[in-house]
Amino acid sequence: MKSYLITDPEYYNDITSFTDYLTDIYQNKKPSFAVFRDKTGKNFEETAKNFVTISKYFSIEKILINKDIKLAKKLGADGVHLTSSQFDKIVFAKKLGLFVIISTHTLKEALLAQRLKADAITYSPVFYTPNKGKPKGEKKLKEVIKSIDIKCFALGGITGQKEIEICKKCGCYGFASIRYFVN
Repeated sequence: MKSYLITDPEYYNDITSFTDYLTDIYQNKKPSFAVFRDKTGKNFEETAKNFVTISKYFSIEKILINKDIKLAKKLGADGVHLTSSQFDKIVFAKKLGLFVIISTHTLKEALLAQRLKADAITYSPVFYTPNKGKPKGEKKLKEVIKSIDIKCFALGGITGQKEIEICKKCGCYGFASIRYFVN
């Protein structure tokens, strides 16, 4: 099962602490995929460039940038993780040769992502996650996985081995998390 790190500026303050944060995760948790997501950073492009460099050094399988298709291409990232409001950007990102993951929250969105030829989806929130609404749960996760032919990463509330095992049993391609990697 693939593991997918989503970065969060709550766990770093500047480039130096970001480098330490990322190096620690890569050495100890060894994610297969990683996305640079920073909704508040002032030095987004500089930090994203550092992210790509460190991720390549650690041979991360897929290195992605959140939302910014042009920056992902410019920095030589493997792909982009689009938000659930960016379905109209999937075709453009694919034309640029990028690997595309898009956030989904319903079966309808998952099927749309597949129809538009996204490479993978995140489906969330599967488990309880602060400020993310009611969890979808195992039953809905299984329903989505059985209904699509693209890769599905479970997301939301995955903080330990218990949740990872549930995702495996549901047939997920992988799991995505912030907190699992920093715990």
